[in-house]
Order: sequence, then C-alpha cells, then structure tokens
Amino acid sequence: MEPHWDDMKIFLAVAREESLSGAGRVLKLDPATVGRRIARLEAAMRAPLFAKSPQGYALSAAGERLLAHAEAAEQAMRAATEALAGPSESLAGQIRIGAPDGCANYLLPQVCARIAADNPDLDIQIVALPRVVNLSRREADMAISVSPPTAGQLLVQKISDYHLHLVASRRYLRDNPPLETLDDLRGRRMIGYIPDMIFDSELDYLSDLGIRRVPLASNSVPVQLKLVMQGAGLCVAHDFSLPFHRPLRKVLPDQVNLTRSFYLVRHQGDQRSERLNRFADALCEGLREEVARLEAMT
Repeated sequence: MEPHWDDMKIFLAVAREESLSGAGRVLKLDPATVGRRIARLEAAMRAPLFAKSPQGYALSAAGERLLAHAEAAEQAMRAATEALAGPSESLAGQIRIGAPDGCANYLLPQVCARIAADNPDLDIQIVALPRVVNLSRREADMAISVSPPTAGQLLVQKISDYHLHLVASRRYLRDNPPLETLDDLRGRRMIGYIPDMIFDSELDYLSDLGIRRVPLASNSVPVQLKLVMQGAGLCVAHDFSLPFHRPLRKVLPDQVNLTRSFYLVRHQGDQRSERLNRFADALCEGLREEVARLEAMT
C-alpha cells in the first residue's frame, strides 16, 4: 500500500503538535480521524512512526527519518503550487512571522502595514513570543531572532543592527539624585527581564552592567517600559522604542550603549519559493528603514 500525500500532511501535523488533538485543531479534523490516518500511514510504511504515551506523540526513530522527507515534499508542493499560479506583481496567501516582543511591538506593525497596503491579497500574521519561535513545528513561516541559530537546516540573514540605552522617566530623574557615573546605579531599582525566562543571552542586558537583582521584571518589553513610565526605576530599552514613550530619557548614554542585531531565519527549503523570497526582501528592507527612522528620532 502506497502512502498518500494527505496522510503525510497529517503526519507532519502530529509531529509538530505532538498530539492527535493538536493536529486535529490545525487540520480541522477530529482526533479519531487523525489517529486512523496515522495508523494507515504506519501500515503503508511498515513501521511505527510515533511513540505514544500519556504525554503525547513523540517521533520514533522511523518517524525521525521520515520527517525530513515529509518536510521536503511539503516544500516541493508549495513551490509547485506557486509555479502553476504563475508570476504576480503582488503577493497573496498567508505568511506568519514570529518575532521577539520588542520587534513585534515597535517595528513590525509599521513595516507589515506598508507591505499589506502594497499587497491587498496577502494575509500577514505576527506572532509575538517571549521565546525562540520553533520553525520546525511550523509555528511560523519565518522568524526574527536576536542571535543567529547554529543548528538545523535554516537560512539565516542579518537584517540590521540596533542600539539600546539605559532610560528613566523625567519624573524619576527629577525626584532622585543625579546619575553621573555607573557607580551611581548602586542601590537604584532596576527593571528588566525575568532572569529565568531570558531565552537568549543577547537579552541579558543588566548582567552586562554587573546588575544581579531585578526588583521589577517582566518578559514583555512594553510592560517594562510602562513600569519605567511610572517612575518605578530604570531599564535598558531599544532606541527604536523611545519615540513611542516620549517621557523617557536616556541615562548615562556614553557609558551604557549596547548594540544588538536582528536576523531573519527561514526554512532552508523555502529559498525555492519566489513568494517567500519576495516577502523576506520586503520585510528586511522595511525593518532596516524603520530602525534607522526611529533611532534618528532619539
């Protein structure tokens, strides 16, 4: 019995969601149907593809081997669909972008709004996550990261550098002793990421300053900046976020001046997709321009 491509799609969904119910939600099928189709595929392959447990469905050794081929087939089907559709001046369909909190809140809305205006048949979805987006599970078609991944079959492209400074509200600066040197930071209330939820060492800004205690913390950049707006303390902020928070002022800018970078990460096989290539080019160009525009305002 030969495997069906539809069964391979179900296999991919179960592999990514690690459960029949999760795959069913993605595919809009009931879990029992998903289970029957997986059993049919296993019979066709003459091998168990998943190890089933109360915790979910984990790929077996045979399933791991099949995964790469199934993903290649998925990418080939997408490329074939695009080829048959023919070239088009505008983009269409759905594209999902995963991005860290700061980028998703302060850069992507403007950039994606402009791309959407030029491509009325395109649906853009922004997934703002305080962690690394899992492309292998197809949480997104592409992701923006703050450090280049070194594992997996991925395309990695540097987008732009960006800058960060220590900031405080005008109220805080008015009501507290002046800050003239790094030593003046001792005893000041710092605001930052929740230490055990920092998903990338590039985000551990306060450690770079030798600060170990974070009395007020959030995994959300806008929440951190709203705390600073309340005069609750100081935090390290992206320069591109400051035009959205006018009462904030840079503190010790010559002594606290950090540079980080954004990278675009994609599935390696997607380089054959003209649609995704065109979108990636527009996204990177838009982000570079938006970072430069907002930083120039500070």
